[in-house]
Amino acid sequence: MAQPRIRAVPAAAAPEAPTVRLNGFTRRFGDNVVIDGLDLTIAPGEFVALLGASGSGKTTLLRTLAGLDPIGGQDVTTPDARAVVFQDARLLPWKKVWRNVALGLKDGPGKKGEVRPRAEAALKEVGLGHRLDAWPATLSGGEAQRTALARALVREPALLLLDEPFAALDALTRLKMHDLVLSLWREHRPAVLLVTHDVDEAIALADRVLVLDKGKIAVEERIALERPRAPDARFHAVRRRLLAHLGVEAPAPQPTPAPALVAFPTGEVVL
Repeated sequence: MAQPRIRAVPAAAAPEAPTVRLNGFTRRFGDNVVIDGLDLTIAPGEFVALLGASGSGKTTLLRTLAGLDPIGGQDVTTPDARAVVFQDARLLPWKKVWRNVALGLKDGPGKKGEVRPRAEAALKEVGLGHRLDAWPATLSGGEAQRTALARALVREPALLLLDEPFAALDALTRLKMHDLVLSLWREHRPAVLLVTHDVDEAIALADRVLVLDKGKIAVEERIALERPRAPDARFHAVRRRLLAHLGVEAPAPQPTPAPALVAFPTGEVVL
């Protein structure tokens, strides 16, 4: 009698540890509780956007994750490799562009001379390979933010923190920066936390959007829309829900009116 064949079943892979984890995190300034028992995880390679009214604790949370504020012995896990891009590019005007990108980098043992090539490679990634030796004062606003992004990415962070980095840019430059950030995120796959006031920006970029209210995560919205994200009916539905949670009533999108027909005496009809 034939013996039954035994098929080996591979063991399930252990889930990856989160890049960011906060358990019951609280931050207070005197009697003012800014973050109130916050629980948050961000998975490796996940893109998260954080919305909230002014004073809701967004910047305090970002500063905590960046290591700029002490955690006071609380249960907070962040990677050592992390970088921040602020609304202001914060470039040193007395250093050329490539030296701004290379700030803090050092040649490793036996690797002397690698700092400039690393800075150059990062600047080429953000489309500024032709501005290596420019002075910061000669950069446009978009170029300055690209430089700040290169300075963050050259450190190969596991966690990239973006603090309203596009708020001061014009609408067209902002859209170009959105495309650039998504391209770089796909290439390097850091976990990203984007702090923004722009609901459309959050929906366009993030895998998950959180609304912070009175120091707590009040809403979590997973964005299951394929990229690039056109402002279609599904996009607008997510937008209305998020705006409602922010206390804003969004008007329903209006259909585009048909072009008017103009009749001329000859009988010709012109659009």
